[in-house]
Formats: sequence, structure tokens, C-alpha cells
Amino acid sequence: MPERKTIERAREDKREGKAPSTQAGEFVREEMEHIREGKHGARSTKQAIAIGLSKARRAGVDLPPPEKGTVSEKTRRSAERAYEKGQHGETGVSRTRSRAIVGALKREGTAAASKPALAQQARSAARRRGAADLSAAAQKAVRTKGPVERSAAARKAARTRAGKRRGA
Repeated sequence: MPERKTIERAREDKREGKAPSTQAGEFVREEMEHIREGKHGARSTKQAIAIGLSKARRAGVDLPPPEKGTVSEKTRRSAERAYEKGQHGETGVSRTRSRAIVGALKREGTAAASKPALAQQARSAARRRGAADLSAAAQKAVRTKGPVERSAAARKAARTRAGKRRGA
């Protein structure tokens, strides 16, 4: 069961009109915190993210399951089930199953939530996205940011470009 603070943050994101993936990010963040605190582990960063997304779907975040062909059929079905449960307000999980899951995760390591592991995951995910996707994301950011955030982003971009020129 996600913490109340996480659900509140996700609801706040929804009120602000942020995307379902942004709302789900709160649950992924909570999962990473749990791993860092040693509550349990994860085999990989990808698994830790998947657990967070599943919790988000079950909590009612309107995050649809992935399209056919993008992930394995097993993963897609699992995401579909979590999504359906969340949409119908069914949040309960059997106690036995829950304890078995936590027991299995406790045997896994905690390196999956380390800064280098997360950075590596982010880089590999970014590489899989094409230039058109990155451009679309940037255009959406321009539309959704206010003037203050936009100018801050522009300053950051200028700094980044200046840094790249110095390093070249």
C-alpha cells in the first residue's frame, strides 16, 4: 500500500494538470526510497520502476498499460490487471501474496536504486527514444511551463550549451 504522502503528491500533480506518467513518478520515487532505506531490494532498476508503476495503476492513476508489441505479453497483462483494479477502486491484495512478494524482494540487492544505476537506466531509456520524440517532449514543455519556469529552463539550456562548447 502506498504511503498517504505519495498519494497526496500524485493527486496534487493531477490537479495541476500534469501527465499520468508524472503522477506515477511519485510512486516510483517512493519505491526507490524504500529500496534505499532497506525495506526491500530489486533485481534491477527496471524492476523497481515497474513496481512503482504497478502501485500507481492500482492507486487509480490513469496510466494505461503499454501497447501491444512494446513489452512482453506477460508484462502487458499484469499492467492491464493493475490498471483495471485501480479504475474500479479495488486496492486490496491478499496478505499471503503480499508477504511472499516482500519476502522475495528482501532477498534482492539494493544497488538498483543507486544514483549510478538510475543514471544508466535514464541514459539507456533516452537512447531508445528518437529525435522526434525528444523534440515533441521539448515542445510540450514549452506549452506547459509558465514564463518563470520557461526562462529558468532557457538559462539552464544556455549553461549546458556553454559547458559543451568549453569541453569540446
